[in-house]
Amino acid sequence: MATQHSRAAARLMISPSVILLFLWMIVPLGLTLYFSFLNYNLLMPGAHDFIGWKNYYYFVTDPAFTTALINTLVLVLGVLLITTIGGVLLALLLDQPMWGQGIVRILVIAPFFVMPTVSALVWKNMFMNPVNGIFAWIAHAFGFQAFDFLAQAPLFSIILIVAWQWLPFATLILLTALQSLDSEQMEAAEMDGAGPFARFVFITIPHLTRSITVVILIQTIFLLSIFAEIFVTTNGGPGTASTNITFLVYAQSLLQFDVGGGSAGGIIAVIIANIVAIILMRMIGKNLEA
Repeated sequence: MATQHSRAAARLMISPSVILLFLWMIVPLGLTLYFSFLNYNLLMPGAHDFIGWKNYYYFVTDPAFTTALINTLVLVLGVLLITTIGGVLLALLLDQPMWGQGIVRILVIAPFFVMPTVSALVWKNMFMNPVNGIFAWIAHAFGFQAFDFLAQAPLFSIILIVAWQWLPFATLILLTALQSLDSEQMEAAEMDGAGPFARFVFITIPHLTRSITVVILIQTIFLLSIFAEIFVTTNGGPGTASTNITFLVYAQSLLQFDVGGGSAGGIIAVIIANIVAIILMRMIGKNLEA
């Protein structure tokens, strides 16, 4: 009886927070779903006619949607590739004894705490500027023509910026996992004649598999909604070369004032994100059970 009463009391105490969190999530989603079925344009106040699935049809059949979907996938996969491989290499480096190890670790992790807008502006104006940027100065120093990253390779530039932001996160998770690796196992493998590469492939990588999976899951959820870096640097251009689903929803809603179409795009983005999350969760479940 005491246990039942304590459980009931615990549920009663956490219920206000759960209800508030539920309302905080369900009310905006419900309004977005409601607006997605209306002909709701801010340039035509008062004209909120019910048009059914037309907003969804127009959004999906828009030529920019296919480009935005491909750009979203390329952005996510590109950042995951850089951060996963780079995170493993940096974790291996930081795990080695060195002078000033604590300071080095802080410097490596520091980019993760920089606001996305600030980091995008720094990369845009200090590194990738074709006139005054550091990359342009290096190119001129070697006698080459400066490369305009944001105009000639906009999506690749955004991938670099976002990967720079998320690389410390991956490094921190993988470094923590690496430090939990049994040193006696590594010493035994070394005594049996296994070289550094063999120990890395057959011991280190399998040990990091679960951590890598967690890094991929968490990053993917956030990378599907990248917006600030695109807005600050390329504004989705040139044309739609760097437009992802999130930026397309923004352009539909706030640049074209089409709240109905933007809401439909938002619901589609939520569906895509949930599909990806479900697939990744099932992959993680199989990985954790192995």
